[in-house]
Amino acid sequence: MIALIGVFLLIQAIPSLAQNNSSFLFSRSWDTGDPANLAFGVLDLLLVTVFSSVFALVIAMPVSLGIALFLTQYAPRNLARPFAYLVDLLAAVPSIIYGLWGAYVLAPALEPISTWLNENLGWIPVFAEGNTSLVIGQTIFTAGIVLAVMVLPIITAITREVFDRTPPMQIEGALALGATKWEVVRTTVLPFGRAGYVSASMLGLGRALGETIAVMIILASTSDVFGWSLFDGGDTIASKIARAAPEFNDPRGAGAYIAAGLVLFVLTFVVNAIARSIVAGRKEYR
Repeated sequence: MIALIGVFLLIQAIPSLAQNNSSFLFSRSWDTGDPANLAFGVLDLLLVTVFSSVFALVIAMPVSLGIALFLTQYAPRNLARPFAYLVDLLAAVPSIIYGLWGAYVLAPALEPISTWLNENLGWIPVFAEGNTSLVIGQTIFTAGIVLAVMVLPIITAITREVFDRTPPMQIEGALALGATKWEVVRTTVLPFGRAGYVSASMLGLGRALGETIAVMIILASTSDVFGWSLFDGGDTIASKIARAAPEFNDPRGAGAYIAAGLVLFVLTFVVNAIARSIVAGRKEYR
């Protein structure tokens, strides 16, 4: 089925790619207004997609690791079970709710933080002034935090399961040698669960790369190129396709967006394949 999806996207994209007057992989402009004169490139969309997703992963990974360690190693059982359910319930919240929360609640709350980072750390490219207003908050900074919350239950759930499977004999042996609780975690739990934690993070990255509605609601669409700042607006591949969906009345114009979708398809497939290979390598090692 995966192969059939890829073949379908490729067949639908080829006619538009053949008529494209720009470099599809390296151009940062997107103009499909005139189907007879297509000029579109996916580079800018790809950069925004990867940048926002990696930023979300940087936030979500340490938080997920801390929650998983707390639930499996420190929390009492009568507290760990309901708390784990609570974290898992985050995955059940619809994307559009996250988008509305990010745009109308989180963005105004983050405005003072964004302004402080821009004024005091603006000499660092990622905190430099972006191409959209900080007051409105429709930036990659806001979108990345929302994405981090969305991928948090995925990473936490898998990491928690892996940590729970740490062989009890290893933990008991470390305790018998006089190790503290943190030393047990550092010398037995973390080494055992490292591959599972990394693969869970990769799966979370795949989820963030393909998120559509929440990102579309939060990010301000702009014609300016992406400048590697957290305070830029723009479009991810998925949000760009979603914004233009009502205009898919011409096969050539729609084919340009299908070509972008093909890039996203390949990217998420590669990310998930890497995660699976990490898990398989860990099983072979064991």
